Amino acid sequence: MDTVKNLNKWANAHTSYPLDMLRMALGVFLIVMGGVFITNKHYLHDIILNSMQNFGSEMLLIHYIASAHMMGGIMIVFGLLTRWAIWAQLPILLGAVAVNFIGPFSTPNFMLSSISLLVCIFFLFYGSGKHSADYYFKMQQ
Repeated sequence: MDTVKNLNKWANAHTSYPLDMLRMALGVFLIVMGGVFITNKHYLHDIILNSMQNFGSEMLLIHYIASAHMMGGIMIVFGLLTRWAIWAQLPILLGAVAVNFIGPFSTPNFMLSSISLLVCIFFLFYGSGKHSADYYFKMQQ
């Protein structure tokens, strides 16, 4: 618990609007990607067939990815429980990076998933910052 408090104190002392805009952009990007997964199920179906043969719970995976991206993206945009939302994104993003090495390698998809993974790891340590719902609710106590 002390580690989280120390990270929050450091983040609040070093916060800036560009970092908050980056956090919000990450959230909007995740929301859009969740919508892409919902509307483009066949593309994800092809990726799963190329990388994991006989994977039985394909629809469960599609629903987890879409809902985690959309709900996590909303929480990240508002800065509400940002670290928890990012923990839900990490397995998805690690899988997105790994799929490029298992199936056919796609450079744009690899770059997009790698950058979003690195930004998520940054905000996992940085937190939501001073201009967020977490900070607002903390100050209301």
